[in-house]
Order: sequence, then C-alpha cells, then structure tokens
Amino acid sequence: MSPTRMWSEHRWIFVGAVVVLVGMMVIALLTYTQQRASNEAHRKANELNDALVAHGFAARNTGNIADTLGTDGGPVCEDPNSALRRGLWLNQMSNGAGGPGQRPIIADRRILEAGAEVIRIYCPNKLDDYQNRIKDLKTGDIVRD
Repeated sequence: MSPTRMWSEHRWIFVGAVVVLVGMMVIALLTYTQQRASNEAHRKANELNDALVAHGFAARNTGNIADTLGTDGGPVCEDPNSALRRGLWLNQMSNGAGGPGQRPIIADRRILEAGAEVIRIYCPNKLDDYQNRIKDLKTGDIVRD
C-alpha cells in the first residue's frame, strides 16, 4: 500500500487525531493558567489570614478568602476610596437602627486595620489613600477579647 493511498483512505483518522491533540493542548494550557491563579489566590489568602490573626481576629477559612478576593482583591480593590464605598462603609459603622434612630459609633481600631491589611495585600498601590481616609475617624478599643 502506497503512502498516498494510505493517506487518502485514512485521512479522517489523521485529521481527527490532530484535532484531538490540539484540543488537549488547549485544555492543558487553560488548566495550567487557572491552577497558577488558584495557587496565587491561596497564597494571598494565607497571607491575609495570618495578618488578621496577628491583629487579634479569629482564623478564617482561607478557601473562602481565596474564592472571594481571588488574586486581585475583587470588588475591594476596584476603588476602595470612592465616595460611594466610603458612604456604604461609614453607614455600616453605625448602631444598627434604621431611619432617624441611626447614629454613628466609635469603631474598633482593629476593624480599620483589617481593612488596611486587605488593601495592603491585594492592592498595595491604594493603601496610602485608604490610610489617609481613615486617619480622621474616631476609633477606640471597643471590642473586648
């Protein structure tokens, strides 16, 4: 059997094998890229968890941190110093009442430090702006261990 005849009779096998090999290479490349990103997300999550524990917070599930913040901090780092985020953040630091009964509180200093740790690890270029925004807030040692 000549090579030309073999090629013409079994062309679909050769083409199919090439398509399968190219598909496997693409899948392998995507899997490698995703695994590398996942490793980086878990490394940053572990770093954040260690920093939070050092500030006196309970240890957190690093898998949840990695899923939420990923490698780039997700929504936390989009614009942590925008007026809307600051307004929402200050609204959350209140007594919990709604409407006219809502009052600001003196927040615990560790809460602000925890936010700074998240920004330090995931978007360090925005840390100075964040610290400038929180330096004027009245804080204290409110939460007791």
